[in-house]
Amino acid sequence: MSLEPRRDGVARTEFYDDPDAPEPNSLVVAASAVVTDEHGRILLQRRSDNGLWALPGGAMDMGDSLPGAAVREVKEETGLDVEVTGLVGTYTDPRHVIAYSDGEVRRQFNVCFTARITGGTLAISDESTELRFVPPAELEALPMHHTQRLRLQHFLENRDSPHLG
Repeated sequence: MSLEPRRDGVARTEFYDDPDAPEPNSLVVAASAVVTDEHGRILLQRRSDNGLWALPGGAMDMGDSLPGAAVREVKEETGLDVEVTGLVGTYTDPRHVIAYSDGEVRRQFNVCFTARITGGTLAISDESTELRFVPPAELEALPMHHTQRLRLQHFLENRDSPHLG
């Protein structure tokens, strides 16, 4: 369990495989992206709400497609323009519950894509304190939630088919 503030001042607590987790009352569809540079390094952001490293991503808006949500979120959070090139997997583990102090208790359905940079300028947003292209060998040393590590692991395995979970 970890407590973190949302940008709007609403606190959030993450539970994983915790019998004391509250029952979810919403399901949020989200997209994330593994963006790599020409050296094979992976773009990560240090989140301002919890200090952990994560892939860029976020909730899908009503006018988005899932790949479009990934492209929009990467732009909003990093300043880079990207195009989706593939699918890492789907992540729907019901043991991962996020509770907000405003009463929302969500399960998050995340689809993780691969993407390549097409333009833009790297820039920190209000959702991050640092952006970095990280060589795969250095990922283990960075503090991050295990759900992020799982997506990175699946990406680095160069699977023939996406993770379905």
